[in-house]
Amino acid sequence: MTAEFSTLDWLIVSAYFLFLIWLSWKKGWQSDTEEDFLLSGRKVTLPAFVATLVSTWYGGILGVGEWSYQFGISQWLILGAPFYLFSALFAVFLAGKIRLNKALTIPEAISNRYSKRAGRLSALPIFILVSPAPYILMLGLLFQFLAGGDAPFLFYASLVALFSVLYITVGGFGAVIRTDMLQVILMFAGFLVLLFFAAGEFGGIGRVWSGVSDIHRDLTGGNTIQYIIVWFFIALWTFVDPSFHQRAAAAESPETAKKGIFVSIAFWIAFDFLTAFSGLYAFAILGPGLDQPVMAYPLLADQILPLGFKGLFFISLLATIMSTLDSYLFISGQTLGRDYLAAYFPRTRPTLLTRISILISALLGILLIIIYPSVIDLWYVIGSVFIPGLLIPVLGIYLKPFAIRPGFVFLSIIGCTAVSLFWLVLGTLYPSEAGGYAYLGMEPFYPGLFTAVLLWLFGRESA
Repeated sequence: MTAEFSTLDWLIVSAYFLFLIWLSWKKGWQSDTEEDFLLSGRKVTLPAFVATLVSTWYGGILGVGEWSYQFGISQWLILGAPFYLFSALFAVFLAGKIRLNKALTIPEAISNRYSKRAGRLSALPIFILVSPAPYILMLGLLFQFLAGGDAPFLFYASLVALFSVLYITVGGFGAVIRTDMLQVILMFAGFLVLLFFAAGEFGGIGRVWSGVSDIHRDLTGGNTIQYIIVWFFIALWTFVDPSFHQRAAAAESPETAKKGIFVSIAFWIAFDFLTAFSGLYAFAILGPGLDQPVMAYPLLADQILPLGFKGLFFISLLATIMSTLDSYLFISGQTLGRDYLAAYFPRTRPTLLTRISILISALLGILLIIIYPSVIDLWYVIGSVFIPGLLIPVLGIYLKPFAIRPGFVFLSIIGCTAVSLFWLVLGTLYPSEAGGYAYLGMEPFYPGLFTAVLLWLFGRESA
């Protein structure tokens, strides 16, 4: 399965990568103070804030295509609405407080609020939580599709991951922001072009609506209520996601952080419209039964887009994925390097440790995609295992009702993660007839969250 790419299309893709290098390297190694390297000096304006948050939080574009091709508009309910809700709550209750907090990262904030041991420990699950693995996987599949040949997707995935490592380690967070401002324009432009040509090929929205299955028109997509609720709980990821915290901390003011999130939600809703109907068109035009549903968007584009426009659409896919890969590589690298390894290598500059850890993060991401070669599985497994243990400690930093005693923070991070992981292993070894990772009919997120609530009840500071 190989795309029919012309020389012009390849020139467009090549120009995109060269422009990324120029944007990220134009300030070289100058931003070497911690606040400049990690948060761009806390001077990020509203347009830059919105661009970097919108593009970063929507990196799983092939996974979205996999979902919308198979389950239609339920994408809005399961992959959209929970994240709109919790992003809005984040803006109201946390964004301003994070901007006023002096901590540069979540582990540092946990250290300041509870204990250094708890902060250092929290760096490990956060490091995995923001693993770039899903985005490395998507880029590997995309370039395998573009280039063809006998090379496995892992080869292409490794090349693109190492390319990202190269320019992020030089430019820091400033490089991420500069490239994200380009990426957000490309992601919208590409899907507008795809929908325009899809409508010309098949007909308007009314025709495609009648041309798909009942499941595609069903808001639940045929999924169980328990499964849908789990995705709402997984959307709690927003509260512990370091990319949200980093951008709130980097905003030029608390008001910029709050307003920027609400503007970003509006952009996500608009982009979800484009991606959901692109998935419906993919089903209507390509038909059911794709061997790789995750490639629904690329296959549709390859079939209907003319010379030049095909290259534009593929760089929009690349831009959407690369923006998140860049951010997650950078954040996971700073989490491991600055917040964990720095305690054991006190004479080494934190920025140097961050740069080394960015490479480690890329290598771990490559290992994870070998174990879980599915975008949806990677999101589900990582979220189910690591969110329960981090949720209460992180909320407790900023919201007094969730504050717990320092000893219980340690127990929460270790205990809840262990419970969810154990349940995941049981669900893997003894799968239910319906598939997935539920053991005894219960998804692994629930036991971990139940443990977190128990620890909060017994460990509250007011108790």
